[in-house]
Amino acid sequence: MALKTTHPVLGVRALNRATLDRQLLLRPASLGVTEAVEHLLGLQAQNTKPPYYALAARLDGFRPEQLSALMESRDVARIVTMRSTVHTHTARDAVALRGLAQGGAIDRELAMFVSRGGLDGVDLDRLADLARALVAERPRTPKELREELLPEWPDADPQSLSVAARCLLPMVQVTPRGLWGRGGQVALTTTDQWFGDLAGDAADDPAAVGAAELDETVLRYLGAFGPASVKDMQTWCGLTRLGPVFERLRPGLLVFQDERGTELFDLPDAPRPDEDTPAPPRFLPEFDNLLLSHADRSRVVPAEAKGRTWTGNQAHRVFLLDGFLAGLWRLDEGKDRTTLTVEPFAHVTRAQRAALTAEAERTLRLMTPSDIPYEIVHAE
Repeated sequence: MALKTTHPVLGVRALNRATLDRQLLLRPASLGVTEAVEHLLGLQAQNTKPPYYALAARLDGFRPEQLSALMESRDVARIVTMRSTVHTHTARDAVALRGLAQGGAIDRELAMFVSRGGLDGVDLDRLADLARALVAERPRTPKELREELLPEWPDADPQSLSVAARCLLPMVQVTPRGLWGRGGQVALTTTDQWFGDLAGDAADDPAAVGAAELDETVLRYLGAFGPASVKDMQTWCGLTRLGPVFERLRPGLLVFQDERGTELFDLPDAPRPDEDTPAPPRFLPEFDNLLLSHADRSRVVPAEAKGRTWTGNQAHRVFLLDGFLAGLWRLDEGKDRTTLTVEPFAHVTRAQRAALTAEAERTLRLMTPSDIPYEIVHAE
């Protein structure tokens, strides 16, 4: 009888410190904004402000105008990719990761709308051709897409038509949407129209995403979120059946296991700090990828905090203490004052309160106009 293979065990704290290091959350990183967005494989961006606060928590001296300028220059952009949710990506990743995600959650979202009957009688190839021509002429809002497509299929569900167009084509949310301090409704055009040559040689055809591109993405995922299991990566990207990819890469990877015996893969030269490495407090935005990119989130979310960061479909802003989820925070931005309220899940010590106050002040100095005073409130 074959003996079961065992691997070195990584406890929860060891996994926590390794993940925080990869996520640039143990210490402010000196990376540029473009390099950080690329390293992190994008920033979750259902709302417009979270990418800015995600970078403020991670980068030394970050200013929101830096990311905004990169959006205006089209070096980064907002696009639906992993898990069929909006992310802020570099131009190259916007194309490459959209192609990767197409075969997973994006196709499943389209199939769901088809199954509901809202697209009965709709030729999806023709819909894609018509939508491509419309957004090539000029960026269109979802409402405009619906209005332009509905005469072709008057019996179709209008919302299903615009969702299908967005699922069939790799479409960017163009600026001013997402710019710091500026408003703008969602307007869409294709990645080839928006980026031109900025995306490099990344292929925007989902069929062109082959083994080499998938292997590269697995390695990059481990670099940003590892050590991780196959299910962890599948949770992050929305794809399934990635086991054979990890098996193909196994000879070049280190293999550990967690305390439950689940295999965890990692890059040989990736940092795995001692579990007692200090982890300063960090204020994270709603939908931060740290909390959404593993099947087993116990490396960051203790059992007593599970389920406390959501109300319905809305995620709350959270903060970390000693590397683990420890409470929520609110930001009230008035014309004359900004108030950051800290709401811990449990009692905090005087030293922890002081550390939270210092990190809150750092965040507010980065993200609040210098002429508007701010205050920090601890709600216990």
